[in-house]
Parts: sequence; C-alpha cells; structure tokens
Amino acid sequence: MPFERGTVTLTYFYLADKLPADYLELFAANKAGMIDQVKDDPQIGWVSGRTLLENTIDENTCILGGHVYMNMRTAERKVPATLLNAICQRDEIAFMVENNAEKVPAKIRKEIREDAMEKNLMKMPPGITGLPFVIDTVADMLYLGTGSTKQIDNFIAFFYKTTGVEPVPVNVNELMFRLFQQEEKDLPEVTFCAEGTGSSAPARDFLTWLWYISEKTGGKIAVGNYGEFELMIEAPLVFALADDAKGAAESTVKKGGSPLRSAEVKAALTVGKKLRRAKLSFCRGQDIWATTFDADKFAFSSLTLPVGEEMDRHSRFDERITNLRILHEVIQAYFRAFVEAIRSPDWEQTEKDIVNWTMERDSY
Repeated sequence: MPFERGTVTLTYFYLADKLPADYLELFAANKAGMIDQVKDDPQIGWVSGRTLLENTIDENTCILGGHVYMNMRTAERKVPATLLNAICQRDEIAFMVENNAEKVPAKIRKEIREDAMEKNLMKMPPGITGLPFVIDTVADMLYLGTGSTKQIDNFIAFFYKTTGVEPVPVNVNELMFRLFQQEEKDLPEVTFCAEGTGSSAPARDFLTWLWYISEKTGGKIAVGNYGEFELMIEAPLVFALADDAKGAAESTVKKGGSPLRSAEVKAALTVGKKLRRAKLSFCRGQDIWATTFDADKFAFSSLTLPVGEEMDRHSRFDERITNLRILHEVIQAYFRAFVEAIRSPDWEQTEKDIVNWTMERDSY
C-alpha cells in the first residue's frame, strides 16, 4: 500500500476537532459490507489499511506504528461498456429482423439497454477501489492518498458522517489563518514580469517565489528542530495565467537539455504566467523529499521519501509518517517566509529583483 512503501500521492488535512474516544467503533459501524452483497448502487465503507477485503475494524487491523491507517472502499458492479454495447446491438438486430424494420425506434433502444443492464449487472463481479488515509496521532493531521477534487469531497463527507469531525484541507487560505490569523484575500498581488498581470493567484505566487529563491539562494531555510533544508525545482514545469486572463492560458515545459533555461520558460514568465505545477526536491544532508507539487490543488504526487533505517513494519511505517509530517512543516516554513517576504518593507526592491530575474535569465 502506498503509505507503507514506494511513492505517495497525498493531500494534507488538519482535523477541525479531536476524534471522539470511540472513533474505531464509529468506523466499524460504517464498515464496508460483503462484496457479494453489492448490487446496483455503489457500496461505500471503511476497511483496514492492509487490504481492501478486510472490513474488521479494530486496533489490530487499523493501527500501525501508533497511527490510524485505513481505506475508504468503494465497491460497484458495472457492465463493461464494450460488452453492454455488444448486447444492445445483438438485441437491436433481433428486433429489426423480427419486425422487418430498418431501424430501431429510440424508445425501444432505451428499453433494450435498460433490459440488458438489468439482466447482466448481477453477473458482473464487483470492482473495488480504495482511498487510503493516515491519521497522524502526533500532529493531529490526516494524510489522504489522492489529489482528486471529487475523491476529496466524497471522503470529507463520509468521514464527517462517520466521526462528526471535519477534515480541513491544507491550502493557502488555511495556512494564512493558522499562521497569521488572516485570509488568502489579505495577501498582496505579486508581479514576476515587467508588465504585470492584474491577477492574483497566491498559490502560484508561492510556487514561483520558491523557484526564484531556489535559484538565488538555494532556497535555504531553517525548520525548527528539523534542521536546515535546501530547495531545487525541476521540470516538467506547468505555467498558467489567471483564469480570467486572455491568451494561451497554460503551457508546459518538459524535460530536455536545460528546461529551466529554455526559451519557452522565459517566454512564459515574461508574459505574466506563473508556475502552477513543478517538481520540488527538499534536501537535508543526504535526506531528500522529492515530489510534484500542484499549487492550485495544494496536492503532492509521486512523492518519494528519504530512505528509511527501521526494519520492522510498525517502526518503518512510523518513520514514513514522520517524514510526511516533516514535509508539511517544511512547506509551512517556506510559506511563512513567503508571506513575510511579500509584506516586508524591502519587498518593492525584491519585486524589482524578481522582474530582472525574469527578464535577464539566459535561455537556449
């Protein structure tokens, strides 16, 4: 499972309240049913983090390394589109032969399709998907294994229905509230090109600023007790204008000889585009956290964590969750530095330096 090994895709959440003491009983009361009981409606329920077929919810199955580790499972029967179309075509041909007709009326076609669905749905084995999540009991945070907006919305609704606690996505607005007791709208517009854009996109401003400091200073930052980190940004890079801006709204610069120094990158910056997505690497000595960061979704994909040292399953899992927590602290530290920079009395000069960085950068 992704939180135990390999790369991770995730979105960070704060928990609005403490989980109730009987949270495992609440999850168990909403556990996934038996697979053979799935009918025409999707079946949603909780299962363990170990396997999508384990719906026993207790400390032995759902606590790993001291953290809650589970899946929200969706099971659904579907007649594959190709099979359904073939059945409908066969029955439509039979209708035309029987009625000496050249075509099938729309009403009859609809009835044939509904009949095919009804007769064949229960013959199909259920398909199952899982949405893994971890509740970090040290930080009171939740890590959800997706960046999909639809999946996130479904998860939040079902988690709240189960526990009465709302997971709150970590994003610019939430960070502003927690770090500065303000809102996203209180941030000033940031300009990275000489002409300006007349647009405000704080998450993209943040990512583009990270790129700037990574080239100017190596992106060095001290993160509490976790030490000093450096930052590197790599391709592929996705640039975008504000949603209401005119022209080609998005452009992508992929890997090449020197993508960050390409003419496409300079062109994107000089017309006011900002980074929407890029690969980030945070380094602390030999430890590296590498991920693709989507600023609009504030989501992390293909995240690789530092190589662990622990051997047994519980210790190894706790070590990985600790590294996820550290990454959040690193992002939070960079965001605090970003907000303090753009509100600094020196920002006017810094903004000019950024515009010069945009206009004078080499391109090939």
